[in-house]
Amino acid sequence: MIQRSPSCDTTIGTALATAATTPEILSSLMTRIASGEREALRQLYQATSSKLFGVCLRILSDREESEDVLQDVFVTIWRRADRFDVTRASVMTWLSTIARNRSIDRLRARGPLAYAGTIDGLEIPDGADSAETLLSAADDRNKLQGCLSELDDRTQTVIRTAFFEGVTYETLARNMDAPLGTVKSWIRRGLAKLKGCLQS
Repeated sequence: MIQRSPSCDTTIGTALATAATTPEILSSLMTRIASGEREALRQLYQATSSKLFGVCLRILSDREESEDVLQDVFVTIWRRADRFDVTRASVMTWLSTIARNRSIDRLRARGPLAYAGTIDGLEIPDGADSAETLLSAADDRNKLQGCLSELDDRTQTVIRTAFFEGVTYETLARNMDAPLGTVKSWIRRGLAKLKGCLQS
C-alpha cells in the first residue's frame, strides 16, 4: 500500500512533499483519507513521511525498525483518520504523536534494559504538551523562529538539526565531536526554554 522507506521517494513524490505541507492541505488530505481515498493517503505519505521517519529514528536509533514503525504509523492513520479533530490539534501534531507512541511501544518491546538505556533521550509526560508536540504544532512560524533565535547558537544548531532534519542524537554527537549525553542535555535544556517561550 505504501512505500517502505522515505529514501525511495521519486521526483514526483518530492514535488508533492513540497506542495502539500500547509495545514489547510494536510487537513483536506485527512478528510479524504477518512472517506477511504487511498490516493490521499499516498499524498500524505509523500508530504510527511520524512519528518515522521525522523521522529521514529530519534527514538529507536535503528533505520530498519524505524521503517517498520513508519509503515505501522500509516496503517494506523488509514484506519483512524475519521478520529482526527482539527479543532484539537494540527495534522502534524496528530501524526507526530502517533509516530512517537508507536516508536515508544517498539522500544518497550525490546525489553526493560533496552528501554532504560534510551529513556534519558525522551521527555517524560507531565500532562502538558511536550516540547516536540509544540514544535510540530507551531503554525505561527514567526513566533517559532523568534523563540529559536533566543537560544544560543549551539543549542539552535542541535535542535534544528534533530527536529527539522531528522538527524539522530547519535549522529549529532559524532558530527559535533561531543559525548552523546552532553548533546542530549543541550537538547533537553533547549526544548525546555522553547516550550516556555512557545506557551507564553
